[in-house]
Amino acid sequence: MPTVSIIILNYNTFQLTCNCIESIIEFTKDISYEIILVDNLSNECDADLFKQKFPSINLIKSNENGGFAKGNNLGIQAANGDFILLLNSDTYLIEDAISKTINFYKKENLKGLIGCKMIYPNGKIQHTARKFRSISWELLDVFRFLLYILSYKKRANLMLGKYFKSNFNTECDWLNGAFFMFTKTALVKLPQHKLDERFFMYGEDHLWCWQFQQIGYHSYFYSEAQIVHINNGSTAKSRQLALRNTMLKNELIIMKERVGTGLYFFIFSTIYSAKEKFRIGVNTLIK
Repeated sequence: MPTVSIIILNYNTFQLTCNCIESIIEFTKDISYEIILVDNLSNECDADLFKQKFPSINLIKSNENGGFAKGNNLGIQAANGDFILLLNSDTYLIEDAISKTINFYKKENLKGLIGCKMIYPNGKIQHTARKFRSISWELLDVFRFLLYILSYKKRANLMLGKYFKSNFNTECDWLNGAFFMFTKTALVKLPQHKLDERFFMYGEDHLWCWQFQQIGYHSYFYSEAQIVHINNGSTAKSRQLALRNTMLKNELIIMKERVGTGLYFFIFSTIYSAKEKFRIGVNTLIK
């Protein structure tokens, strides 16, 4: 039985996915693993080419493009590992990050989800450990000069996200889904015994972390393992502004689930929507 089942979802990213698989094979030495590749009805090339190139993988060919969550759930159904790792096709390893993360999880006797440090190909840090949004978080983000009265460590712990340099281990509220690890035993305790599929794409990781938290599982960020995440490798640049609107909509759905539809939600949605629409407008003008 493998220690970890690594699930990769492919949709028209053949070369990126091949690079990802090659990096797993090159760097993952300390633990046993299986690679489950789910092809989400790509039309770029024949999915069997993956099997020809990597005979040891478990290739699952979906009969639909059901989105990120549904595709990963197909892979999870075939998983035999104690750990499940959802790994984006536009990532690649530069060290044995998977083994290091699992070994840390076991050593610290953690209970929940864990992610690692991600960087862009140019070395810039990605903000992958985050707090749940709140009215106070949004206001502090607007009046961010107040945050710089605090020491870096206090500011980072309070806000995470873009205020955190990913340079220490910490508990967080939610993790980026590009490297998203949890135990199979945690998954079966979710109400539907699988990941929520209501979002086609974007916002799932946030939603899942909230749902895991409700059954007693926390999210952890591990700074001492690092991967490269190209980001938007499967998304055309012409669609990125439209996807910001999708992320805004999904964020409000999650907040409504967390706090209901009362006054708090109204105030939060007003502040958050105004901020995001301003950013979308600025990006549209820049484009």
